[in-house]
Amino acid sequence: MPSPTSVSAPPPAPATTATGARTAAPTSLALLGLGVFLLVLAPLLAWYVTPWAKVTPVDVDVTTVFTGTGSYFDTDALRTRDRQRITLTRHVLGDVAASEKSGRAVWDVSTTVDTPKTLALADPRRAFQWTTERWVTDRRSNAPVHCCGEAPTRFDGDAYLKFPFDLRRTGYRWWDNTLGAAVPLRFAGERRAGGLVLYRFTGTVPATRTGSRQVPGRLVGRPQQGQIQAEEWYANSGIELVAEQRTGRIVDAAISPVKTLRAPGGRHDAVTLLRGERLRFTPATRRAQLRLAEADSGRLALVGGALPVGAAVAGGLLTAAGVIWVARGRRRTEDG
Repeated sequence: MPSPTSVSAPPPAPATTATGARTAAPTSLALLGLGVFLLVLAPLLAWYVTPWAKVTPVDVDVTTVFTGTGSYFDTDALRTRDRQRITLTRHVLGDVAASEKSGRAVWDVSTTVDTPKTLALADPRRAFQWTTERWVTDRRSNAPVHCCGEAPTRFDGDAYLKFPFDLRRTGYRWWDNTLGAAVPLRFAGERRAGGLVLYRFTGTVPATRTGSRQVPGRLVGRPQQGQIQAEEWYANSGIELVAEQRTGRIVDAAISPVKTLRAPGGRHDAVTLLRGERLRFTPATRRAQLRLAEADSGRLALVGGALPVGAAVAGGLLTAAGVIWVARGRRRTEDG
């Protein structure tokens, strides 16, 4: 009679099946979770993150330079000098502290107009003309905001140092600080520079009285009067602004300003104070503005296009793979 100790226990089930089921389940669930996460992330990037990325920068420090030929009134010689090189330099510096406190884009702008004589002095206080301004705009819409010590306080329009985001093929109003009013611009065509889409806008300013200035009467045809309040007039025969479509950054610009004096009530210009014959961005300025536009546009395209699409595609593939893996793992467990 066999002893109890001689009875052998039934062999255990192969460890590979149980072990395989236990190792496959966490991995497949992690894959499925990652896929679902990416599917949720895709619309968040497109609908929530992208609008937050489309804001006017506040930490700007940009200098743009216009050059061209023209005329200016030499106060030493009391006459207008023609065929001279005119240089317009604009420096934009963001007030980061004021911007963060107010939630607006606060930019301080210094603009100098120089003749060959004053350009060599390298001092804005000794320029032919020097103006300082403080622009405050909404960081999303680019609309003017009246706060934070802005100057001028009557600033209005859709565009000045930049256009709004996502430009349309329509008209915009560009603020002309010399005129002290917004100038209507019309859409004048589209072109490309590398991968950038550029919109061109043009406009003009008819001769408009902008103020008065005390001058010797003989300068404006009134020699019998010692000093006279002459009328200041301004016109711009050609405004051309080229902006990158996605960011609204101006990558090229040309202007033709004319400032003159007239006798009180006069119908004709008596003195030309300044005439710029198509002052335009220098090649170096155009290259720098294009580089900035490429960087800004690339970031917006990545956040608003490539990342959401990539997340959606990858999420769909990972979710499908995770579902299949989980289903196969369950079948193996049931079969075992």
